[in-house]
Parts: sequence; structure tokens; C-alpha cells
Amino acid sequence: MPTDARNDLPEYGFVRSTREPGQIMRSHRKKAGWTLEKLSGFANLSMRFLSELERGKETAEIGKAIHGLRLLGLEVVILPRHSYQGPIQPQMLTCLSNY
Repeated sequence: MPTDARNDLPEYGFVRSTREPGQIMRSHRKKAGWTLEKLSGFANLSMRFLSELERGKETAEIGKAIHGLRLLGLEVVILPRHSYQGPIQPQMLTCLSNY
């Protein structure tokens, strides 16, 4: 999983638990220079919700989570589990960005 060398958080990757979307969101939020407060204002989501999402809260509302990810320029893509098991390559992300 590619990581941001500044904070060792994943930039992209597979989601296999509630932790990964939050880690990826935190990585992109920090890379953009946004605080939780700033994202909260843009997303119209509470700082508490965003903080819990970034920490992998299992009961986070999926609609709100997707909204926050999209504001950071991220997409959620669902693929058959066994369709690809190797590392994510940059060209794969380019193909997915067309959708």
C-alpha cells in the first residue's frame, strides 16, 4: 500500500476493515494542509464524526464517510475480491479515475 512518507499513513489501498478508509482520509487531509475543523466546515460534518472516522470507528455512517472522502478527491470503488490481489499500481488508479 503506497504511504505518505511524512506520516506513514496509507495514501491508497484496499479496505479490509474500518481502519483503512480513516487512515487514507487522514493522510489526504494532512497532505492538503486541512485541519479537522476545516474539513468539518466544508463537509458539514462534525469534527467528532471525522475524528472517529479517521480512527476507524466501526459504526461510522457510510454515506457521511463517502462524502468526506469525495471532498478530499477520493473515490470508493468496489471490485470482486478475487479479481486482483497484487499491489495497487498507479496505472490502475488512472483507469479508475475515468468513472
